[in-house]
This record gives sequence, C-alpha cells and structure tokens, in this order.
Amino acid sequence: MVDDEAKIRDVIASYLQKDGYRTLESASGSEALDVLEREAVDLVILDLMLPDMSGEEVCRRIRQRSSLPVLMLTAKVSENDRVTGLSIGADDYVLKPFSPREVAARVRAILRRTQDDALLADRMAFGDGELVILTLKREVYKDGDPVALTPNEYKLLLTLARHPERCFTRDELIEKVLGFDFEGDERTIDQHVKNLRQKIEPVPKAPRYIVTVYGAGYRFAGGAWP
Repeated sequence: MVDDEAKIRDVIASYLQKDGYRTLESASGSEALDVLEREAVDLVILDLMLPDMSGEEVCRRIRQRSSLPVLMLTAKVSENDRVTGLSIGADDYVLKPFSPREVAARVRAILRRTQDDALLADRMAFGDGELVILTLKREVYKDGDPVALTPNEYKLLLTLARHPERCFTRDELIEKVLGFDFEGDERTIDQHVKNLRQKIEPVPKAPRYIVTVYGAGYRFAGGAWP
C-alpha cells in the first residue's frame, strides 16, 4: 500500500489482513519502489497524490519492469484522470472517499484474475518454440526476442493459451481480463486482440495463434502445450 496518509493505510491493512493477506506499507513513491526491489509483492495499492512523485510516475516505473497488478486510489474525479491511470497500466481505479470493504473486494477480484498463472507450467511453448510464455517471469518471446505486452495483453494471451482450442466469448474475456465490473464496449476486447496479434503473430492479418470464431469470440489455435 502506497499512501502518505497513515490512517488510510491502517484501515486498508486491517481489512486485508482479515482476509489473510500480508501487507507492506510505504508513505512515498521512492520508498515504494525500494520495497518492490526487495520484496516479492503480488499487488500494489497506489495513491496518486504522493509527496515526492505522482502515483502515475510510480505506476510507469513499475510497468517498465513488471506486469504487477496495480489498484489506484485517488481523490481525482475527472474522467481524464481515470483514463490516464488506466492507460499507463493500472488494473483498477477506486475514488476517495471509498469503502475499505470495496477495496478489499477489488483486491480479491484482481488477484483471482492475475494469479491463475500460478497453476501453469513455468514454460509454455508453441510453434516449435516460435512463441514462448515464461509464466513465473511473466515474459513472452517471439522467435527468441522479448515481446513488450501491456498487462491486459499478457492476461488475454495467457487466458487463451492455457485453454488451447477453447472458444471464449467476448463477455468471458472481459470478465477474465478486464474484470467483472468493467464498464465499456465489448469491442474493447477486439482492440486488445488486434494489438496482441500485431506483436505475436508471424502474419497478423492471417493469425496462426489467436483465431476468430465468427459469431462467437476467439480461441487459441497453437495446439496443446507440453
């Protein structure tokens, strides 16, 4: 939890600890980044108004090295602020004042979506090693070169790849990738698929891996992984 108000950290920590989570606290962005260098963290709750740097900057620095889930807390209320937070890689966004119970529920929802890969093999390879997913490192490689994916693109790829040949509807992918409370057009998934194809497909307009099932959704056609 990164917030310069100790009372807010204490209240959130109390609720999360009741749910069985171990919590770490930072009062500034620089302190939080130091903690992330030393500790194995599953999720960051990040206030946008910090004394030394903006929460947006902290999120950008996290995104430069990790797809670690980020839940933003802020008193900023404009739509532009929210869009900015999500565009730089936040997984969810809660406005102050907020219910600690709501924050705890959102943490559980985010971790359900992002920790499914704990059940996966460490390495998933497709196309005779052309496409490789290293689940522990949350890294993706195409022809041996690293692929820079956004957190949502990574979650979308992992969701499809762990169930080869299964057709997912857009609504199912929205729930698994963007969250059950996502408020937006289902065609958002289409844009994520388009972006992902540009990054991982040998020929994006003739996809080998992420295949459209017309009238239904999408499936991963890479074959079963060993």
